[in-house]
Formats: sequence, C-alpha cells, structure tokens
Amino acid sequence: MTATAAPTGIFPKSLFFALSVFCFTPYASPPLALALGLGLALTIGHPYRTHNSRAVKYLLQASVVGLGFGMNFAEVVKAGRTGVGVTVVSITATLAAGVLLGKLLSVKRNTSYLIASGTAICGGSAIAAIAPILQADDQEISVALGTIFILNAVALFIFPPIGHALSLTQTQFGFWSAIAIHDTSSVVGAAARYGAEALKIATTVKLTRALWIIPLSLAAALAVKNKSAKVAVPYFIFAFVLASMAVTALPVFSGAYAFIADYAKKGLTFTLFLIGAGLSKKTIQQVGFRPILQGVALWLLISAGSLLAIKGAF
Repeated sequence: MTATAAPTGIFPKSLFFALSVFCFTPYASPPLALALGLGLALTIGHPYRTHNSRAVKYLLQASVVGLGFGMNFAEVVKAGRTGVGVTVVSITATLAAGVLLGKLLSVKRNTSYLIASGTAICGGSAIAAIAPILQADDQEISVALGTIFILNAVALFIFPPIGHALSLTQTQFGFWSAIAIHDTSSVVGAAARYGAEALKIATTVKLTRALWIIPLSLAAALAVKNKSAKVAVPYFIFAFVLASMAVTALPVFSGAYAFIADYAKKGLTFTLFLIGAGLSKKTIQQVGFRPILQGVALWLLISAGSLLAIKGAF
C-alpha cells in the first residue's frame, strides 16, 4: 500500500508495543486485534510502517506453518481432497465474473484483474504475485489492495455471526470462509473464532486455493506476453504439510506440537493487528467508487453462491 510518513516520538512507539504485547494475551481475539490496528492506523499512525509489509508476510507464513502442528495429516488430506472440486469451480467462476464486472463498471484493466485475482484466490498474496506480471503501477496496486483489505476486515467481523445465525456446521463454515473470504489471515481468524474443526478445514482449503497462484501467474504471463515474468511459489504451504505429517508420524512430541500451534494462533492475532495498523487514510481515499463496487459485487456473488453450494453438499 502507499506509504505515508510514520509518526515519531515516545508515545506512538510505546502504544504500538503495548498493543503488540496485548495481542499475545488470552484477552485478544483476531477481530479485536484487527480493530486495534485500524484504530492505531487511523489516529496516530503506525510508527514502523516501512517494515510492516515484510513483517506481515513472514509472520503470517510462520503462523500458518505453526498451525500445521495442530492438525493431523489425514485430516489435512481429507479436507484438501474434498475441497478440490469446489476450489476449481469457485476460482474459475470468480475470475470470469470479476473480469466481466470490471468491464461493465469501466474499472481500469489491471485494477480489475488484480481485484478478481485477489477475490478468487488469496487476497493480497495473489495481488502481489500478479501485479509485477501485469506491470501494474503503484496506484493500481494500492486500489486493488485497499479494496480487498476493506472487504477482508468486514468479513472477519460479520462471517462468524452470520454462520451462527444460519446454523452452519463447523464443516460448512470452514469451507465457506475459505472460499468467500479473501486473505488467508482473515480466513483463519474468522474460522478460529467459529471453532477448532472449522479452523482445520478452513486453513487446509485456503492453502489449497493459494497454490493456484502458480497456474494463475503463468496464465497472466501468457495473456500479457510477459516472458520475463517470475512466478511466485508459496513454499510455506509445503512446510505446513510437513508440520502436519510430523504430528501424525511422531506423536511422542504432542506436547511440543500443542505449544507451537497455540503460539501460532497468537502469532496470527498479532499479524491481523499489523495488517490493520498498515492501513492508511490515503489508501482508503485512493480506492474510489467503481473498484469498491466491483469488489463488493464480486464478493457478494461468491459468498452467496458458495454458501448455497456448501449447504447443499455438506
């Protein structure tokens, strides 16, 4: 996102560290952490903004790998295999609908493609992978990221209450959140709030979707005839699988696995705080009406469509 000047002085830094520590306490939850980050960003600002993107990237990956230590490999395989069909259909439909909506709303081509990619696969990670291939400029990237971020924040707060209101099972909510929420961080945050079983399913299905960054990047490179494009491979997903395999193969270390998985959840909560703190007023102002309308319409479409399909299948 577009950088802004970081606040200086003792108070902003002290408050940032105090809120960071709070995220690792039992009183913090993913939605609360995100809200605190947003509050910090929109009031005094993030004192370490220049380091935020890198910190979010690696902390999220480490947290996801850590969550793998709380999952049995057989369960991971079962969830991944069950979600393959839904994943293929939903990604294809979302990309097609996103491109069509972008044309109907006259959204700039690159911005439209980035929003569609972020909605279809894994939010900011997909946008970061596709943007260099499309040779998108900073404005287009900021608009797409801002749109996806706003919808991610909303989803983290409203999906669990909607799930309870509709009496969704743990399995149904796990699949629904993995398909209908953009970023992995918000998917895991919402699912963790809903229940342990939902968390396992949502994490596995979302990571399965994230692997689609590879074929999408290749397709984008072919479409724009960018032969020099580099395809981003989400290697941390394989580390997640190895972690779950260790849990199954070496149960003697179950105590250590539980410890790692617990702190991975806390790490995820802190990641959501950093994501919120990384927002800027300038980014929100840049989004504009048409891109946000495209993002909202596409999000509602995939949310409603996937919910109907999941309720019928599970």
